[in-house]
Amino acid sequence: MSVTEANVVEQIQQARERIVGELSKTIVGQHDVIEQLLISLLAGGHCLITGPPGLAKTLLVRSVAQVFHLQFSRIQFTPDLMPVDIVGTEILEESTDGHRSLTFVKGPVFANVILADEINRTPPKTQAAMLEAMQEHQVTAAGTRYELPEPFFVLATQNPIEMEGTYPLPEAQLDRFLFNVKIDYLPPEDELSVVLRTTASKPEPINPLFTGEDVLQFQQTVREVPIATPIAEYAVKIAQTTRPNREGAPEFVNEWVGWGAGTRASQTLVLGAKARALLMGRAHVQTEDIVALAHPTLRHRVLPTYKAEAEGVTIEQIIDKLLETIPKP
Repeated sequence: MSVTEANVVEQIQQARERIVGELSKTIVGQHDVIEQLLISLLAGGHCLITGPPGLAKTLLVRSVAQVFHLQFSRIQFTPDLMPVDIVGTEILEESTDGHRSLTFVKGPVFANVILADEINRTPPKTQAAMLEAMQEHQVTAAGTRYELPEPFFVLATQNPIEMEGTYPLPEAQLDRFLFNVKIDYLPPEDELSVVLRTTASKPEPINPLFTGEDVLQFQQTVREVPIATPIAEYAVKIAQTTRPNREGAPEFVNEWVGWGAGTRASQTLVLGAKARALLMGRAHVQTEDIVALAHPTLRHRVLPTYKAEAEGVTIEQIIDKLLETIPKP
């Protein structure tokens, strides 16, 4: 690792407390959620945040964008939202000399951080437009491709699928999200702190700490973090073991899992573990990094069977049993 990269590693290690300190101006608790969001940003991946309404998901994403001084755009997904509302559209303009021409007007997707609020409330046609942006970092309008600004993150919030008026996200789109971060209700003491703080005065403004160029440098440094081959093999083994009806698959996987995780899960575990190692003040990956990210990596990539649902087995329990089954290196 070069001197410049070593300086970036030290900067990331020192920055974690500063980032958490700034976010604490508006966010109370949710430490695991914040950590997983930061890992997702450092790894250069998109993030899906799942939880009931009213838990400050939108506020959290906006605050993260402010800390990194990135251009922020919020898209509220509704059942009548069309792809042109996201991507943009061509309009007919007339110049002063009377000449008419089509001009492309960029939509809200042209930003660094996109808050896709309640992404599962919009139909599949509009979700497909987001899928191209997430995967290719570009959009297509009237047959012309337009590059999106870098860095580019989609941080999407999702209501629980059981709620009325939601559309399940297709598996192909779910797989594009690095993590599925689960946000839950606050403990009583944290909720009391939120109530007292928000009803007393306006929150302090968040100070930007980094630029988009810093984020791109962080992402490059994350990829330089070394990982031992046995730990990488452990990550691959976790993903492979989720696939039912294959040689060596545990019996509980064959019974409870209808569809397992693909290769992206292995890549996510390794890349996310590298980012987590830096945030934890280490320049190398440990097994605990893989274990810590197993749930957010797999919970949207592993689909339980009807039998599992009938027996009351949750995806969290399946992942727990998976980690108990696979020996650690």
